[in-house]
Amino acid sequence: MEFDDQSPPRYQPLVDLRNGAVACVEALPAHGDTLAQLRRSCEDRQLWQGGVLNCCDLQVALNLGPRQLHDPRFGPSVAALLDAYAIAPAALTLELDEASLMLDAAASTSTLEFLKRLGVSLTLDQFGAGPACLDNLRRYPFDYIKIDPAVIHGVADNEATAALCHALIAMALHLGIRVAADGVQTEAQGAFLRDNLCDLVQGDIYAAPQSAEQLGALLREDRRLAPHLLRVQKKRRKLLLVDDEANIVSALKRLLRPDGYDIHTASSGEQGLEMLAQLPVDVIISDQRMPGLNGADFLRQARILRPDTIRIMLSGYTELQSVTDAVNEGAIYKFLTKPWNDEQLRAHLADAFHLKEIADENVRLNMEVRNANHELASANRRMEQLLHQMQRQIDRDEISLNVTREILQQLPLPVIGMDDDGMIAFVNGAAGRIFQRSGALLGNDASAVLPQLFPDGALPQEGHHIDIGGTRYAVTAYPMGLSSASRGSLITFSPGEATP
Repeated sequence: MEFDDQSPPRYQPLVDLRNGAVACVEALPAHGDTLAQLRRSCEDRQLWQGGVLNCCDLQVALNLGPRQLHDPRFGPSVAALLDAYAIAPAALTLELDEASLMLDAAASTSTLEFLKRLGVSLTLDQFGAGPACLDNLRRYPFDYIKIDPAVIHGVADNEATAALCHALIAMALHLGIRVAADGVQTEAQGAFLRDNLCDLVQGDIYAAPQSAEQLGALLREDRRLAPHLLRVQKKRRKLLLVDDEANIVSALKRLLRPDGYDIHTASSGEQGLEMLAQLPVDVIISDQRMPGLNGADFLRQARILRPDTIRIMLSGYTELQSVTDAVNEGAIYKFLTKPWNDEQLRAHLADAFHLKEIADENVRLNMEVRNANHELASANRRMEQLLHQMQRQIDRDEISLNVTREILQQLPLPVIGMDDDGMIAFVNGAAGRIFQRSGALLGNDASAVLPQLFPDGALPQEGHHIDIGGTRYAVTAYPMGLSSASRGSLITFSPGEATP
């Protein structure tokens, strides 16, 4: 879809597969002036928040091109805009592709590290569309990868594409990176992504691009993704009845309706397969003798199409060999005969649903374990990024401290540094020379080794003077931390006239 860069942005939602709610909206067009888009998106966000909608956690995603990625002024400009609109940096995610990264790796690193320190989220866009340097996922502090639509479109009907997508997601999850999928159109694609622990989906499966006003209405409506596409869901018991005799189907529906099942019906095996392709069901009850596809062959194909279903044959006719083969192949769970005993049939059906729910519970528990592992990996990645940033800051502070110490050492003005407890932590060369007769100073209590500096037991005030080696010094104390995180005090000695 093409847009005019000068037109108001349109927004396409990204939906969370855990709860079906909108978690983020991408501003389109994808190319243009990122700062101009950000300014307009900040204004639109204020409109959304001005109504009954609480969208404090809603992220806005913008695409970042190489020109601004490599501009050292870009990061501070983003910070200034967010501050001007009182929007938390975590509400912004910036998307960029690998081609932009590789044009200038050093500039990319500098800009992305600034944005991460600011608190902005980062997404590696168009992932899987072309050659990828997997080391970029470790080198740069990405929070998300976004899988390209070209990959997503083939996951439901192309085994190679499905395997590629599965591998991309698994790799990202292992690294603690969350996964978004772009261009999701069908429920089959959504189900594949759900089962492989994708986090966010974007595409017509939920909503096409919207104007700001349309998006505001959609958010206030709080429309969610269909429940059966969510990772964890509470399901109703779904039953499919397949029989070409309408009176049999009606009788079974009357018998089973009080048990609270969602009952679906088909009049032939072919129609039953068509329904199964679109509708997940838990239990199938099928007649054996039907026009066209017989019951045994239908249940064989149903097993391939929906292997997790429980399949029951209910028939007044027995073609023994066909039925026996189907049972031995695992296509049939039970074979029941017509006419049936109502209570026995209901009991068998309840057992079938119970068996299906045990299997579903195992799947659910496995999904929750995978979810928990995914969340833990993401938390570990965020912690590693934070520790990396802290270590870089410590390294920078250590360099600054060493430079400062070197400068102070070379100053002709005597300087002594003390910590908050009055212990001497620094003595420059000039101070060491004038106090060389006072013994060891470093690591000692200043008031004990240099009592002359502390009239009345307190730090010297302005105007305090002492005589050292025949020279009179003006002593001044400077408490630290007034405009920084530094602590302690610096004491300087300014020589005056020689004492008589």
